Amino acid sequence: MKIMPRRFLCLALPLALVPLNLPAAPRPASPRPAAGRRTHITPGFDYSLAVARTMMHRFPRASRLPWGYAPALVLYGMDRTWLRTHDPRLLPYIESWAKSHINARGQINKKITALDFIMPGQVMLALWQQTHDPRYKIAAAHLRAKFNSWPTTSDGGYWHAYGRRHQLWLDGTFMMLPFLVRYGALFHDRAWCDATAARQLLIYARHTNDPKTGLLFHAYDESGKSKWANPVTHHSSQFWGRSIGWYAMALIITLHHLPQNDPRRPRLLALVRQLAGAFRRYQDARSGLWYQVVNRGDLPQNWLETSASCMYTYFLFAAVQRGYIGRGYLPVARKAYRGILARMLPGHDGRIHIPDICVGTDVGNLRFYLNRPRKTDDFHGVGAFLIMNEWVLRHRTLLGH
Repeated sequence: MKIMPRRFLCLALPLALVPLNLPAAPRPASPRPAAGRRTHITPGFDYSLAVARTMMHRFPRASRLPWGYAPALVLYGMDRTWLRTHDPRLLPYIESWAKSHINARGQINKKITALDFIMPGQVMLALWQQTHDPRYKIAAAHLRAKFNSWPTTSDGGYWHAYGRRHQLWLDGTFMMLPFLVRYGALFHDRAWCDATAARQLLIYARHTNDPKTGLLFHAYDESGKSKWANPVTHHSSQFWGRSIGWYAMALIITLHHLPQNDPRRPRLLALVRQLAGAFRRYQDARSGLWYQVVNRGDLPQNWLETSASCMYTYFLFAAVQRGYIGRGYLPVARKAYRGILARMLPGHDGRIHIPDICVGTDVGNLRFYLNRPRKTDDFHGVGAFLIMNEWVLRHRTLLGH
Protein backbone atom coordinates (compact mmCIF):
# COMPACT_ATOMS: atom_id res chain seq x y z
CA MET A 1 0.00 0.00 0.00
CA LYS A 2 1.43 3.32 1.04
CA ILE A 3 3.24 5.20 3.77
CA MET A 4 5.74 2.78 5.22
CA PRO A 5 9.38 2.70 6.24
CA ARG A 6 11.72 2.79 3.23
CA ARG A 7 12.93 -0.68 4.09
CA PHE A 8 9.58 -2.04 2.93
CA LEU A 9 8.36 0.48 0.39
CA CYS A 10 9.69 2.83 -2.20
CA LEU A 11 6.91 5.13 -3.31
CA ALA A 12 6.67 5.75 -7.01
CA LEU A 13 5.28 8.91 -8.58
CA PRO A 14 2.30 8.67 -10.92
CA LEU A 15 3.50 8.34 -14.49
CA ALA A 16 2.46 10.01 -17.71
CA LEU A 17 -0.34 8.89 -19.97
CA VAL A 18 -0.22 5.23 -20.99
CA PRO A 19 1.41 4.48 -24.33
CA LEU A 20 0.09 1.72 -26.55
CA ASN A 21 3.20 -0.45 -26.22
CA LEU A 22 3.25 -1.09 -22.49
CA PRO A 23 6.11 -3.30 -21.32
CA ALA A 24 5.27 -6.63 -19.73
CA ALA A 25 4.86 -6.57 -15.95
CA PRO A 26 7.92 -7.75 -14.01
CA ARG A 27 7.98 -11.35 -12.88
CA PRO A 28 7.88 -12.09 -9.15
CA ALA A 29 11.00 -13.11 -7.34
CA SER A 30 11.15 -16.84 -6.57
CA PRO A 31 11.50 -17.94 -2.95
CA ARG A 32 15.07 -18.57 -1.92
CA PRO A 33 16.07 -22.24 -1.76
CA ALA A 34 15.95 -23.72 1.74
CA ALA A 35 17.54 -26.76 3.23
CA GLY A 36 15.47 -29.74 4.27
CA ARG A 37 12.89 -32.06 2.80
CA ARG A 38 10.56 -30.66 0.14
CA THR A 39 7.16 -29.80 1.62
CA HIS A 40 4.58 -32.40 0.64
CA ILE A 41 0.99 -31.15 0.45
CA THR A 42 -1.46 -33.88 1.45
CA PRO A 43 -5.22 -33.75 2.13
CA GLY A 44 -5.79 -31.76 5.30
CA PHE A 45 -2.54 -29.80 4.89
CA ASP A 46 -2.65 -26.74 7.18
CA TYR A 47 -1.86 -23.89 4.80
CA SER A 48 -2.24 -21.20 7.46
CA LEU A 49 0.18 -22.80 9.87
CA ALA A 50 2.67 -23.44 7.07
CA VAL A 51 2.46 -19.81 5.92
CA ALA A 52 2.85 -18.53 9.48
CA ARG A 53 5.90 -20.73 10.08
CA THR A 54 7.40 -19.57 6.79
CA MET A 55 7.15 -15.94 7.90
CA MET A 56 8.59 -16.74 11.33
CA HIS A 57 11.50 -18.47 9.64
CA ARG A 58 12.03 -15.42 7.42
CA PHE A 59 11.76 -12.97 10.31
CA PRO A 60 12.84 -14.92 13.40
CA ARG A 61 12.84 -11.75 15.52
CA ALA A 62 9.43 -10.10 15.28
CA SER A 63 10.71 -7.25 17.44
CA ARG A 64 12.66 -5.99 14.44
CA LEU A 65 9.50 -5.48 12.37
CA PRO A 66 8.27 -1.86 12.33
CA TRP A 67 5.02 -0.46 13.68
CA GLY A 68 2.97 -0.39 10.50
CA TYR A 69 -0.03 -1.87 8.78
CA ALA A 70 1.79 -4.48 6.69
CA PRO A 71 3.53 -6.40 9.53
CA ALA A 72 0.42 -5.92 11.66
CA LEU A 73 -1.73 -7.48 8.95
CA VAL A 74 0.41 -10.63 9.08
CA LEU A 75 0.46 -10.67 12.88
CA TYR A 76 -3.31 -10.27 13.07
CA GLY A 77 -3.64 -13.19 10.66
CA MET A 78 -1.28 -15.22 12.84
CA ASP A 79 -3.48 -14.46 15.83
CA ARG A 80 -6.45 -15.93 13.93
CA THR A 81 -4.36 -19.03 13.28
CA TRP A 82 -3.36 -19.21 16.93
CA LEU A 83 -7.01 -19.10 18.00
CA ARG A 84 -7.67 -22.21 15.92
CA THR A 85 -4.46 -24.20 16.45
CA HIS A 86 -3.02 -22.88 19.75
CA ASP A 87 0.39 -23.46 18.25
CA PRO A 88 2.72 -22.48 21.13
CA ARG A 89 5.05 -20.44 18.93
CA LEU A 90 2.53 -18.00 17.53
CA LEU A 91 1.29 -15.93 20.46
CA PRO A 92 4.78 -15.28 21.93
CA TYR A 93 5.95 -14.21 18.48
CA ILE A 94 3.08 -11.71 18.16
CA GLU A 95 3.65 -10.39 21.67
CA SER A 96 7.37 -9.92 21.10
CA TRP A 97 6.52 -7.52 18.28
CA ALA A 98 3.93 -5.66 20.34
CA LYS A 99 6.19 -5.24 23.37
CA SER A 100 8.99 -3.90 21.20
CA HIS A 101 6.73 -0.94 20.33
CA ILE A 102 4.68 -0.51 23.52
CA ASN A 103 6.13 -0.05 26.97
CA ALA A 104 4.57 -1.29 30.22
CA ARG A 105 2.52 1.92 30.46
CA GLY A 106 0.96 1.33 27.05
CA GLN A 107 2.87 4.10 25.28
CA ILE A 108 3.50 3.55 21.56
CA ASN A 109 6.93 4.40 20.18
CA LYS A 110 5.50 5.69 16.91
CA LYS A 111 3.98 9.05 16.07
CA ILE A 112 0.49 8.36 14.71
CA THR A 113 0.20 10.61 11.66
CA ALA A 114 -1.33 8.21 9.11
CA LEU A 115 -4.23 5.79 9.10
CA ASP A 116 -1.65 3.12 8.27
CA PHE A 117 -0.40 3.47 11.85
CA ILE A 118 -3.90 2.94 13.28
CA MET A 119 -4.26 -0.54 11.80
CA PRO A 120 -1.86 -2.19 14.33
CA GLY A 121 -4.57 -1.38 16.86
CA GLN A 122 -6.33 -4.51 15.63
CA VAL A 123 -3.40 -6.52 16.98
CA MET A 124 -3.64 -4.61 20.27
CA LEU A 125 -7.29 -5.57 20.62
CA ALA A 126 -6.56 -9.20 19.80
CA LEU A 127 -3.75 -9.36 22.36
CA TRP A 128 -5.95 -7.73 24.99
CA GLN A 129 -8.51 -10.46 24.42
CA GLN A 130 -5.88 -13.22 24.68
CA THR A 131 -3.81 -11.87 27.60
CA HIS A 132 -5.66 -9.01 29.33
CA ASP A 133 -2.34 -7.22 29.68
CA PRO A 134 -3.41 -3.60 30.39
CA ARG A 135 -0.76 -2.12 28.12
CA TYR A 136 -2.70 -3.30 25.06
CA LYS A 137 -5.93 -1.69 26.22
CA ILE A 138 -4.11 1.59 26.94
CA ALA A 139 -2.43 1.57 23.53
CA ALA A 140 -5.76 0.90 21.83
CA ALA A 141 -7.39 3.76 23.74
CA HIS A 142 -4.61 6.07 22.56
CA LEU A 143 -5.31 5.12 18.94
CA ARG A 144 -9.06 5.59 19.42
CA ALA A 145 -8.45 9.07 20.86
CA LYS A 146 -6.56 10.14 17.73
CA PHE A 147 -9.88 10.41 15.90
CA ASN A 148 -10.97 13.21 18.19
CA SER A 149 -8.70 15.58 16.24
CA TRP A 150 -7.96 13.77 12.96
CA PRO A 151 -8.15 16.12 9.92
CA THR A 152 -11.04 15.58 7.52
CA THR A 153 -12.39 16.64 4.18
CA SER A 154 -15.19 19.21 4.18
CA ASP A 155 -17.78 16.41 4.35
CA GLY A 156 -16.04 14.59 7.20
CA GLY A 157 -13.88 11.95 5.51
CA TYR A 158 -10.70 11.22 7.46
CA TRP A 159 -7.57 12.13 5.51
CA HIS A 160 -5.37 9.22 4.62
CA ALA A 161 -2.48 10.86 6.42
CA TYR A 162 -1.38 14.24 7.71
CA GLY A 163 1.02 14.27 4.77
CA ARG A 164 -1.74 13.35 2.30
CA ARG A 165 -3.78 16.49 2.77
CA HIS A 166 -7.41 16.35 1.60
CA GLN A 167 -6.96 12.80 0.26
CA LEU A 168 -9.12 9.73 0.83
CA TRP A 169 -7.64 6.37 -0.16
CA LEU A 170 -9.75 3.21 -0.09
CA ASP A 171 -6.88 1.56 1.78
CA GLY A 172 -7.60 3.79 4.76
CA THR A 173 -11.01 2.26 5.37
CA PHE A 174 -9.45 -1.02 6.46
CA MET A 175 -6.69 0.75 8.37
CA MET A 176 -9.19 2.43 10.70
CA LEU A 177 -12.71 0.99 10.58
CA PRO A 178 -12.29 -2.64 11.71
CA PHE A 179 -10.26 -1.28 14.63
CA LEU A 180 -12.97 1.23 15.52
CA VAL A 181 -15.93 -1.17 15.45
CA ARG A 182 -13.99 -3.82 17.39
CA TYR A 183 -12.81 -1.24 19.92
CA GLY A 184 -16.38 -0.02 20.36
CA ALA A 185 -17.65 -3.55 20.98
CA LEU A 186 -14.94 -4.31 23.56
CA PHE A 187 -14.90 -1.04 25.50
CA HIS A 188 -18.49 0.25 25.53
CA ASP A 189 -17.98 2.83 22.78
CA ARG A 190 -20.23 1.29 20.17
CA ALA A 191 -22.52 4.22 19.45
CA TRP A 192 -19.76 6.53 18.26
CA CYS A 193 -17.51 3.88 16.72
CA ASP A 194 -20.25 2.13 14.74
CA ALA A 195 -21.78 5.38 13.46
CA THR A 196 -18.37 6.72 12.48
CA ALA A 197 -17.41 3.56 10.60
CA ALA A 198 -20.67 3.50 8.65
CA ARG A 199 -20.41 7.20 7.85
CA GLN A 200 -16.82 6.88 6.61
CA LEU A 201 -17.70 4.01 4.29
CA LEU A 202 -20.45 6.08 2.70
CA ILE A 203 -18.27 9.20 2.39
CA TYR A 204 -15.49 7.23 0.72
CA ALA A 205 -17.94 5.53 -1.64
CA ARG A 206 -19.54 8.87 -2.53
CA HIS A 207 -16.24 10.08 -3.96
CA THR A 208 -14.89 6.86 -5.52
CA ASN A 209 -17.88 4.79 -6.64
CA ASP A 210 -18.28 3.92 -10.32
CA PRO A 211 -21.77 2.57 -10.99
CA LYS A 212 -20.82 1.63 -14.56
CA THR A 213 -18.33 -1.08 -13.50
CA GLY A 214 -19.57 -1.57 -9.93
CA LEU A 215 -15.99 -0.95 -8.74
CA LEU A 216 -14.35 1.83 -6.74
CA PHE A 217 -11.57 4.14 -7.84
CA HIS A 218 -8.45 3.95 -5.67
CA ALA A 219 -8.45 7.48 -4.23
CA TYR A 220 -9.96 10.96 -4.11
CA ASP A 221 -8.34 14.36 -3.57
CA GLU A 222 -10.77 17.04 -2.47
CA SER A 223 -8.31 19.77 -3.45
CA GLY A 224 -7.87 18.36 -6.95
CA LYS A 225 -4.16 19.20 -6.82
CA SER A 226 -2.79 15.66 -7.15
CA LYS A 227 -1.47 14.72 -10.60
CA TRP A 228 -3.66 11.64 -10.56
CA ALA A 229 -6.89 13.51 -9.72
CA ASN A 230 -9.57 13.89 -12.39
CA PRO A 231 -10.00 17.66 -12.93
CA VAL A 232 -13.78 17.41 -12.53
CA THR A 233 -14.46 14.57 -10.08
CA HIS A 234 -11.08 14.67 -8.28
CA HIS A 235 -10.94 10.87 -8.04
CA SER A 236 -8.13 8.75 -9.48
CA SER A 237 -8.47 6.94 -12.79
CA GLN A 238 -7.97 3.23 -12.09
CA PHE A 239 -9.55 0.31 -10.24
CA TRP A 240 -6.58 -1.09 -8.34
CA GLY A 241 -7.36 -4.56 -7.00
CA ARG A 242 -6.06 -4.40 -3.45
CA SER A 243 -7.50 -0.97 -2.71
CA ILE A 244 -10.97 -2.30 -3.47
CA GLY A 245 -10.16 -5.35 -1.34
CA TRP A 246 -9.33 -3.15 1.64
CA TYR A 247 -12.69 -1.41 1.29
CA ALA A 248 -14.60 -4.67 0.79
CA MET A 249 -13.18 -6.20 3.98
CA ALA A 250 -13.86 -3.03 5.99
CA LEU A 251 -17.43 -3.01 4.67
CA ILE A 252 -18.11 -6.62 5.69
CA ILE A 253 -16.59 -6.17 9.17
CA THR A 254 -18.45 -2.92 9.82
CA LEU A 255 -21.80 -4.40 8.79
CA HIS A 256 -21.22 -7.33 11.14
CA HIS A 257 -21.00 -4.91 14.09
CA LEU A 258 -23.59 -2.37 12.96
CA PRO A 259 -27.01 -2.49 14.68
CA GLN A 260 -29.77 -3.94 12.54
CA ASN A 261 -31.80 -0.72 12.80
CA ASP A 262 -28.98 1.62 11.78
CA PRO A 263 -30.37 3.91 9.04
CA ARG A 264 -27.16 3.58 6.99
CA ARG A 265 -27.39 -0.20 6.81
CA PRO A 266 -29.48 -0.44 3.59
CA ARG A 267 -27.01 1.75 1.69
CA LEU A 268 -24.07 -0.32 2.92
CA LEU A 269 -25.82 -3.55 1.94
CA ALA A 270 -26.41 -2.09 -1.52
CA LEU A 271 -22.65 -1.54 -1.79
CA VAL A 272 -22.04 -5.18 -0.80
CA ARG A 273 -24.34 -6.37 -3.55
CA GLN A 274 -22.75 -3.98 -6.06
CA LEU A 275 -19.22 -5.15 -5.27
CA ALA A 276 -20.23 -8.82 -5.29
CA GLY A 277 -21.70 -8.40 -8.76
CA ALA A 278 -18.57 -6.65 -9.99
CA PHE A 279 -16.31 -9.35 -8.53
CA ARG A 280 -18.32 -12.03 -10.30
CA ARG A 281 -18.20 -10.07 -13.56
CA TYR A 282 -14.43 -9.53 -13.52
CA GLN A 283 -13.27 -12.87 -12.07
CA ASP A 284 -10.78 -14.60 -14.35
CA ALA A 285 -12.65 -17.59 -15.80
CA ARG A 286 -9.62 -19.84 -15.93
CA SER A 287 -7.87 -19.26 -12.59
CA GLY A 288 -10.70 -17.93 -10.45
CA LEU A 289 -8.52 -14.99 -9.37
CA TRP A 290 -8.67 -11.25 -10.07
CA TYR A 291 -6.33 -8.90 -11.91
CA GLN A 292 -4.07 -6.17 -10.56
CA VAL A 293 -6.20 -3.65 -12.47
CA VAL A 294 -9.51 -5.38 -11.97
CA ASN A 295 -11.42 -4.46 -15.12
CA ARG A 296 -8.53 -4.74 -17.60
CA GLY A 297 -8.09 -8.46 -17.96
CA ASP A 298 -7.91 -7.83 -21.70
CA LEU A 299 -4.42 -6.34 -21.39
CA PRO A 300 -1.53 -8.80 -21.81
CA GLN A 301 0.52 -6.62 -19.42
CA ASN A 302 -2.01 -7.15 -16.63
CA TRP A 303 -1.50 -9.94 -14.12
CA LEU A 304 -3.41 -11.96 -11.55
CA GLU A 305 -2.74 -10.58 -8.07
CA THR A 306 -2.95 -12.74 -4.96
CA SER A 307 -3.62 -10.33 -2.10
CA ALA A 308 -6.72 -8.80 -3.71
CA SER A 309 -7.93 -12.26 -4.69
CA CYS A 310 -7.73 -13.35 -1.04
CA MET A 311 -9.63 -10.25 0.07
CA TYR A 312 -12.41 -10.73 -2.48
CA THR A 313 -12.71 -14.40 -1.54
CA TYR A 314 -13.09 -13.51 2.14
CA PHE A 315 -15.65 -10.85 1.24
CA LEU A 316 -17.77 -13.19 -0.89
CA PHE A 317 -17.79 -16.08 1.58
CA ALA A 318 -18.61 -13.78 4.50
CA ALA A 319 -21.32 -11.94 2.57
CA VAL A 320 -23.01 -15.25 1.70
CA GLN A 321 -22.67 -16.66 5.22
CA ARG A 322 -24.22 -13.52 6.75
CA GLY A 323 -27.06 -13.39 4.25
CA TYR A 324 -26.01 -10.16 2.53
CA ILE A 325 -25.93 -11.83 -0.89
CA GLY A 326 -27.41 -15.06 -2.23
CA ARG A 327 -25.83 -18.50 -2.24
CA GLY A 328 -25.47 -18.19 -5.99
CA TYR A 329 -22.16 -16.46 -5.26
CA LEU A 330 -20.71 -19.56 -3.59
CA PRO A 331 -19.37 -21.00 -6.87
CA VAL A 332 -17.50 -17.73 -7.43
CA ALA A 333 -15.95 -17.85 -3.96
CA ARG A 334 -15.16 -21.57 -4.14
CA LYS A 335 -13.46 -21.19 -7.51
CA ALA A 336 -11.36 -18.33 -6.15
CA TYR A 337 -10.39 -20.31 -3.05
CA ARG A 338 -9.30 -23.30 -5.11
CA GLY A 339 -7.40 -21.00 -7.44
CA ILE A 340 -5.51 -19.39 -4.57
CA LEU A 341 -4.48 -22.73 -3.08
CA ALA A 342 -3.41 -23.95 -6.52
CA ARG A 343 -0.92 -21.06 -6.80
CA MET A 344 0.84 -21.79 -3.51
CA LEU A 345 4.48 -22.81 -3.93
CA PRO A 346 5.78 -25.68 -1.73
CA GLY A 347 9.01 -24.87 0.09
CA HIS A 348 10.99 -27.10 2.43
CA ASP A 349 10.45 -28.52 5.92
CA GLY A 350 6.73 -27.73 5.99
CA ARG A 351 7.03 -24.21 4.63
CA ILE A 352 5.02 -22.81 1.73
CA HIS A 353 5.14 -19.59 -0.31
CA ILE A 354 2.58 -17.18 -1.77
CA PRO A 355 3.51 -15.66 -5.16
CA ASP A 356 2.35 -12.70 -7.26
CA ILE A 357 1.73 -10.15 -4.53
CA CYS A 358 1.78 -6.47 -5.43
CA VAL A 359 4.18 -4.50 -3.22
CA GLY A 360 3.14 -1.33 -1.38
CA THR A 361 1.57 1.10 -3.81
CA ASP A 362 0.87 4.81 -4.19
CA VAL A 363 -1.86 6.25 -6.44
CA GLY A 364 -1.13 6.43 -10.16
CA ASN A 365 -2.28 5.76 -13.69
CA LEU A 366 -2.74 2.51 -15.60
CA ARG A 367 0.90 2.02 -16.47
CA PHE A 368 1.93 2.70 -12.89
CA TYR A 369 -0.24 -0.13 -11.51
CA LEU A 370 0.66 -2.60 -14.25
CA ASN A 371 4.36 -2.04 -13.63
CA ARG A 372 4.28 -2.40 -9.87
CA PRO A 373 6.75 -5.08 -8.70
CA ARG A 374 5.45 -8.49 -7.72
CA LYS A 375 6.89 -10.33 -4.77
CA THR A 376 6.59 -13.75 -3.21
CA ASP A 377 5.60 -13.75 0.49
CA ASP A 378 5.06 -9.99 0.63
CA PHE A 379 3.33 -9.01 3.90
CA HIS A 380 0.20 -7.78 2.08
CA GLY A 381 -0.54 -11.15 0.53
CA VAL A 382 0.50 -13.23 3.53
CA GLY A 383 -1.74 -11.26 5.88
CA ALA A 384 -4.68 -11.29 3.48
CA PHE A 385 -4.31 -15.04 2.98
CA LEU A 386 -4.21 -15.83 6.71
CA ILE A 387 -7.29 -13.72 7.44
CA MET A 388 -9.18 -15.25 4.50
CA ASN A 389 -8.12 -18.84 5.12
CA GLU A 390 -8.89 -18.77 8.83
CA TRP A 391 -12.36 -17.40 8.13
CA VAL A 392 -12.97 -20.13 5.55
CA LEU A 393 -11.75 -22.85 7.92
CA ARG A 394 -14.19 -21.64 10.58
CA HIS A 395 -17.02 -21.88 8.05
CA ARG A 396 -15.76 -24.81 6.02
CA THR A 397 -19.28 -26.08 5.28
CA LEU A 398 -19.48 -23.28 2.69
CA LEU A 399 -16.79 -25.08 0.68
CA GLY A 400 -19.21 -27.90 -0.15
CA HIS A 401 -17.76 -31.19 -1.36
